[in-house]
Amino acid sequence: MLGISKDAIAELPQAAFPGRIIMINSPLDCRKAIKYLMTQPVIGFDTETRPSFHKGNPHKVSLLQLSTADQCFLIRLNHTGLTPEIKELMETESVRKVGLSIKDDIHSLSALEPINPGNIIELQTFVKDYEIADNSLQKVYAIIFNERISKGQRLTNWEAETLTEAQQAYAALDAYACLKIYNYLTGGHFNPADSPYKIETAE
Repeated sequence: MLGISKDAIAELPQAAFPGRIIMINSPLDCRKAIKYLMTQPVIGFDTETRPSFHKGNPHKVSLLQLSTADQCFLIRLNHTGLTPEIKELMETESVRKVGLSIKDDIHSLSALEPINPGNIIELQTFVKDYEIADNSLQKVYAIIFNERISKGQRLTNWEAETLTEAQQAYAALDAYACLKIYNYLTGGHFNPADSPYKIETAE
């Protein structure tokens, strides 16, 4: 099996989203973005929620990231709501959605509007076929690409009036990374036997 330590990740060069980031603040812009995404065979997705530092006072999901290989749409759900077009995209079988810890994302989205997701790939399960023992996006990405996804923006305010460039870059990379991992593995580019990240497992 393959695994990587936090110390090893810290030594790796930092990953970055290479494409164009498009902010979506209105239902109209959302409609245009989803129309384009409905033409894609596979997209990466993730969500962000403003952290709550008080128990029993959770915030609603505020950002939905949907990424192709060269564009990532950051849909500000706290401005647009969960539109019928988003619901259609998440439920359609014609577009494959790839994410990690998808159950949590769907639960958050369904709190806004009930969703019955279709054609979803959960990377935590998917990577097991490639002998990857780790479950976090940061660790899976590091094992495959020898790059580090910085988590520095994770606990920032995702309901801020304007998202900073650092927040946008972080959010886009998380969704893009899911797509990149899936495409790389399904393309046959990763051989576990060649990986330097082998770990001992109990028999």
